[in-house]
Amino acid sequence: MTIKAVLFDFSGTLFRIESAASWLRGGLDELGLTLPEAEFTRAARRLHDVGAVPGGTAAYVAVPEHLTELMAVRDVDATRHRAAYTGLAREVPLPDERLYDVLYERHMRPAAWRPYPDAPDVLAALRERGIRVGVVSNIGWDPRPIFVEHGLDAYVDAYVLSYRHGVTKPDPRLFEAACEALGVAPRSTLMVGDDRHADAGAAALGCAVHFVDHLPVDERPDGLRPVLGLVGGERVG
Repeated sequence: MTIKAVLFDFSGTLFRIESAASWLRGGLDELGLTLPEAEFTRAARRLHDVGAVPGGTAAYVAVPEHLTELMAVRDVDATRHRAAYTGLAREVPLPDERLYDVLYERHMRPAAWRPYPDAPDVLAALRERGIRVGVVSNIGWDPRPIFVEHGLDAYVDAYVLSYRHGVTKPDPRLFEAACEALGVAPRSTLMVGDDRHADAGAAALGCAVHFVDHLPVDERPDGLRPVLGLVGGERVG
């Protein structure tokens, strides 16, 4: 069946968050703080290792027992998302208590995110072909300002975000809501994501599924381009 719509995951698929070192440096700068270089390096590495950077690669993380239940439901509402990630960050001693909230706020800002190099071209090509586009994300906040800042919002027809629906991928209901928002049948829809568990949930509805690798931006220059070979549609205009 011809693909009429493409659903994209956000983090690790269309965008990638900054490194833990950049994240911590930005938080320190905001508060006018400094750390000795060796201490800074240890803190940044530890923040990465505990998975405190929201949107980062956290599959490897052994979540502390006292945060296990919270992390399991972190994406169903904004309050739990903040509590989960500031809780993880607090596993790392930092020089000022204010840093934990400053770091959390920073990760929601456009400056903390970069689109993958081929994302603008791929999204523009889908729009030119008349393919509807949705973003389906397990997330505790609204990423639309990031798309706006990077000039990609014009290519997205619908955002379906877990914290607004109270349900997370791989639950098929989130993908179903996206298909309904776009006015397309699941069997005419392709889901593109980096999480082979969460994003594979779209297959239960009958969507096609395509995976990309969750890599740093500079290491994945054209991971999205194969999507164009998987869709139909005609040029418009």
